[in-house]
Amino acid sequence: MIHLITGGQRCGKSEYAEQLALEQSTNPVYLATSRIWDDGHRARIEAHKARRGEQWESIEEEKELSSLDFEGRLVLLDCITLWLTNIFFDNGEQDEKSLEEAKAELDKSLSQDCDWIIVSNEVGLGGHPGNEVAMRFNDLQGRINQYIAKKADRVTLIISGLPLEIKNTQA
Repeated sequence: MIHLITGGQRCGKSEYAEQLALEQSTNPVYLATSRIWDDGHRARIEAHKARRGEQWESIEEEKELSSLDFEGRLVLLDCITLWLTNIFFDNGEQDEKSLEEAKAELDKSLSQDCDWIIVSNEVGLGGHPGNEVAMRFNDLQGRINQYIAKKADRVTLIISGLPLEIKNTQA
């Protein structure tokens, strides 16, 4: 099962995803993808960690998600946007190369016999970026979100902390 949870920045995606994961598993995996780029970001990461209880198995992996074995587990991947940022900048901001690498890595990861809850941002909801690199990344993010949504069994859009189910093939 693949459940994509998406929405704008600070809309409550992670909290909703965590709640769902705990309803479905007594020991879910929290797969964090963020790099720490400054003290403010480090504080956000620490706040996320503090919010989660010890029932979580936390794993940090910036890019190579398929290198991990999640057989039979429920995995909360938080988040695609930060993961894609790592790929994009490591590839020298090459859009197509980044998209193909991301798709290939997702295909390998999602083929594992496990359940996924995937958090991603709808970056286009936040206004028009002020520079060309940010605009290209927004386009890349939109394309990978569409790719995941097509593969997903469920897609939920979070708006102001409230879930709106967009797709459910299991209903």
